[in-house]
Amino acid sequence: MATEGGGKKMNEIKTQFTTREGLYKLLPHSEYSRPNRVPFNSQGSNPVRVSFVNLNDQSGNGNRLCFNVGRELYFYIYKGVRKAADLSKPIDKRIYKGTQPTCHDFNHLTATAESVSLLVGFSAGQVQLIDPIKKETSKLFNEEGLLSSPNQASSPGGTVV
Repeated sequence: MATEGGGKKMNEIKTQFTTREGLYKLLPHSEYSRPNRVPFNSQGSNPVRVSFVNLNDQSGNGNRLCFNVGRELYFYIYKGVRKAADLSKPIDKRIYKGTQPTCHDFNHLTATAESVSLLVGFSAGQVQLIDPIKKETSKLFNEEGLLSSPNQASSPGGTVV
């Protein structure tokens, strides 16, 4: 290959470069389209949890993925590690006002292509049962939460977007 005077290759494809406006990077689709409303915090105060379920539907896309980022809970079709999920089109997205989701898991025994039960635990002690396919909220358990005064308890109050 031909080189410039500085010894650099002319046909080299750059993956990042710097200008006076800032640093530009070539990003993979999965990182470029990820939800970014919650700023990155290297101290880990906003834990992210991921849950998977296989629904065995006829289309061949039976895997579903659920994850939380801060106060938001996302539900997507998962097509495997070779093809990234389209993060701009969630099946269900919920934003919680009073508390944030800290854990979640699917009921694998009752999951079908039309309905799936997802149990979500919150930072104030509440537990909520939802169906992200039907976009329904079934039950809220431990509504008082773990707070010292019952007057301070707040409902997760998820908003379906």
